[in-house]
Amino acid sequence: MRLERLAVDKFKVFLTFDDMQDRGITKEDLWQDVPKVHDLFRDMMLEADDELGFKVDGPIAVEVFAMPAQGMVFIVSKGQADDDFDDEGFDEGFIEMQVTLDETDEIFYELFHFEAAIGLASRLYSFGVKGGKLYSFQDRFFMKFEEQEIEQVNEDAFIALLAEFGNPSTISSFRVYEYGKELMNENAVTTIYEYFVKNSM
Repeated sequence: MRLERLAVDKFKVFLTFDDMQDRGITKEDLWQDVPKVHDLFRDMMLEADDELGFKVDGPIAVEVFAMPAQGMVFIVSKGQADDDFDDEGFDEGFIEMQVTLDETDEIFYELFHFEAAIGLASRLYSFGVKGGKLYSFQDRFFMKFEEQEIEQVNEDAFIALLAEFGNPSTISSFRVYEYGKELMNENAVTTIYEYFVKNSM
């Protein structure tokens, strides 16, 4: 579980599918009101308090995004209690939670230096992946792939290659688009391979 504060009243949690498997939770469980999902949210709140100093003392909104073959992203925001919300009869510390779920087809990975992008491009090019976009933000690099760009390759092997060189980004792609710099808007793997790998052979 990786946490990142996004604002005074908002934080993000990234949970890999391995994390979820360790907890015995599937993506489908998140649509259901089951005790292990309650335990997951409670653990997220405790860790957010411990790591980020984020104290939840009222209603919250939770947006859940499923990312293909990577895991789940939870955006937790403090909300305002409804005027007609009656907290009498609830235990102290009760949290009113509104959960929405969505899925994204993008694969967005964070690389800590450009050499990792070169190494990744070299492996992906020979693996048959030629597309992708490359961004920079806060001294890090980010590669984005759309699901259709990897339709012809083994998705598990592709994700394993990405994991060798980087991590699923806990920074949202929208934040990187807005505040970062777009370095290559298409065929990033091919471009990096041809300029930094092929020419050095």
